[in-house]
Amino acid sequence: MQAEAWFLEVDPVASADVLDTTALDAHERQRAASFVRASDRRLYTVAHLALRTLLARRLGARPEELVFAREPCPCCGAAHGRPVLAVPEPPVHFSLSHTQGLVLVATAPVPVGADAQLRPAPEDVTGLLPALHPAERAALATETDPARRAAAFGRVWARKEAYLKGLGTGLGRDSTLDDLAADPAGWTVDDLPCGPRHHAAVALRAPRPDTRPPVAHHVPSLTEL
Repeated sequence: MQAEAWFLEVDPVASADVLDTTALDAHERQRAASFVRASDRRLYTVAHLALRTLLARRLGARPEELVFAREPCPCCGAAHGRPVLAVPEPPVHFSLSHTQGLVLVATAPVPVGADAQLRPAPEDVTGLLPALHPAERAALATETDPARRAAAFGRVWARKEAYLKGLGTGLGRDSTLDDLAADPAGWTVDDLPCGPRHHAAVALRAPRPDTRPPVAHHVPSLTEL
């Protein structure tokens, strides 16, 4: 069992208006248009075009033909859980994440969660600690260097969000409940190297003995997918 991941760099100052958005559905185009900042609009648009391009290639379809749905939320049962392809027994599972300057798409034969995070500023970490499991907070408390502490937080938070996205709850599940220093029961969580400013992780719904490390691709632009 193995996940595959693609990192795509996004230029925050380039215009979103030059992108061909015909492959996006009406909801995606409306969502993109709702962003006030051009950099956010471009990041969202690139992320969803990349997702459609990669899934379409995997399925032998055209990007605009793909239809997405949501699984029931494990917390409340409403239809805002993990995104899936709107077909019976989807042949591939996926997860999409984007943060300033970076898009991450992961695919796998079983449910998967992916997260990419911009590393927080060292002075912001103390205010973020209450969102962690007590054991995670205790581990960070042993790190006295502010820069290394920020890096440690970024790593654990990417792992946590990847796992919660894989579950389909996102932050609807209390983020203090799970210690992501180790793999949760029935899941494998792997860190993905992605440069000095970001942290990323992929969570796969399979125990570690049944998995292989994710295959990661680093792509400089959307046109080179």
